Amino acid sequence: MSSNGNNRQAIVILLVEDNPGDTRLVIEAMHEAKLENYIHVVEDGIEAMQFLRREGRFGDAPRPDLILLDLNLPKKDGRAVLAEVKADPVLKRIPVVVLTTSQAEEDVLRAYDLHANCYITKPVDMEQFMKVVAQIDDFWVRVVTLPKG
Repeated sequence: MSSNGNNRQAIVILLVEDNPGDTRLVIEAMHEAKLENYIHVVEDGIEAMQFLRREGRFGDAPRPDLILLDLNLPKKDGRAVLAEVKADPVLKRIPVVVLTTSQAEEDVLRAYDLHANCYITKPVDMEQFMKVVAQIDDFWVRVVTLPKG
């Protein structure tokens, strides 16, 4: 991956989000912040696992450096995806940021019990939502050292 002028490494992000509005905001926030990331979007938990395991139409999918995961997904919810990712010896080192509307304490505790790397409640205000996404990206791209492969 190449670096841009801000000495930031471009990373591959898998966004697992079924809400088209939230998907658009995440992509827009990263674009506005001039973040050079490769974002792949899947809309449900089954597609997420197929992408991560390079199955079916995702046979040539890149390995993500970071997963942004909504909890409330169709077909297979984010909790099940998180449990599968963290139980898989090949996938477990990929950091998972839970980005969801749920503020329920049980969801927070369960996500951390399943080894989420962090839990963020989506702000309802669009401007705040975009700031949060930019901060997520800034932290995971500029501050954190991500595992290779």
